[in-house]
Amino acid sequence: MSALIIWVMGAVLLLINIMLRTRILRLEARLKELSNPQEQLVFLRQQAAKKDKVLALNALRKQYPELSLTEANKLWQQIQ
Repeated sequence: MSALIIWVMGAVLLLINIMLRTRILRLEARLKELSNPQEQLVFLRQQAAKKDKVLALNALRKQYPELSLTEANKLWQQIQ
């Protein structure tokens, strides 16, 4: 009986995890849609004038957390 309860609780937790993960992925996709790449480029140019590449990319990713390191590096290559 207790094994059945454990299995049911595990299944419920798995379903909740899947639902939350799906919701997070949708929210991240929506956030990317709303972010403006031109604003990101302007911000990166401002940071690049003050700092080196690594610090500028870290500041960019802190300002725009939806950006991956690869996307931030592509933006860096655009301003060079």
